[in-house]
Amino acid sequence: MTTRSGPALPKLIATDLDGTLLRSDRSVSERTQAVLKACWAAGIEVALVTARPHRTVVQLARQLGSVSTAICANGAAVLDVATGAADLVHAFEIEQALEIVADLRPVLAPLTGFALETGGQVFCEPAFRPGLISGDSAILTEDLALARPVGGRYIKVLARDETANADDMVAAARAVLGDRAEASQSGGRGLVEIAPRGATKAGTLAWLCARLGIGAQDVVAFGDMPNDLPMLTWAGTAYAVANAHADVLAVVDRVTASNDEDGVAVALEALLGLA
Repeated sequence: MTTRSGPALPKLIATDLDGTLLRSDRSVSERTQAVLKACWAAGIEVALVTARPHRTVVQLARQLGSVSTAICANGAAVLDVATGAADLVHAFEIEQALEIVADLRPVLAPLTGFALETGGQVFCEPAFRPGLISGDSAILTEDLALARPVGGRYIKVLARDETANADDMVAAARAVLGDRAEASQSGGRGLVEIAPRGATKAGTLAWLCARLGIGAQDVVAFGDMPNDLPMLTWAGTAYAVANAHADVLAVVDRVTASNDEDGVAVALEALLGLA
């Protein structure tokens, strides 16, 4: 591929993973890998910004070979890809997380199961269906109050009812929680994710960019779900993929191809002038 002259290049690319950078089978196409490496070669930082906990991101980020940092758990943690270490930018103390579970249990559907996420492991009630979590990181418990996380903190409270609408669950959770925490959904069926107060993709991306000396105007962001909206509205340039949630498509002016059509790669190739 060759590069032609044109407008100034961005300094940082921030992209969501599931439903955006990844195809529906959770793979990354060769085309996408190639353009991310072209960004890296051009001196452009590439940051993954995802709802996923850091334990599920580090291997993927290393495979890409063009990512040094990942913002995980909707902004609660920042992963150093090289070392595998994660800094918890925002976290719940144990009692805070348990209080949120107790407050949400009466207002969410009776089939809802809860889980508490540390980033390295997740403690699940049986109703949460922990079998859906890959690997050996899921710890089943009949009573979340008996869980003892390493470090004594959680980065997310999770609530799942696969018979419920995730948008409705988020609305119900926000009505109860107010400004105590950040409730969102990232596309999981009947899954609402509650992050600590102040933990958003935008807030932690802004923190990372400040450390790197990069302004919002030099950031290009990609996303597909409502939890991406803070990041998309903060970044100087924002793209929704064509398969994005209606709430995202209503706000973001630039729409690229779908995740299964390598929409992130399509947009980046145009931005970089690659042919």
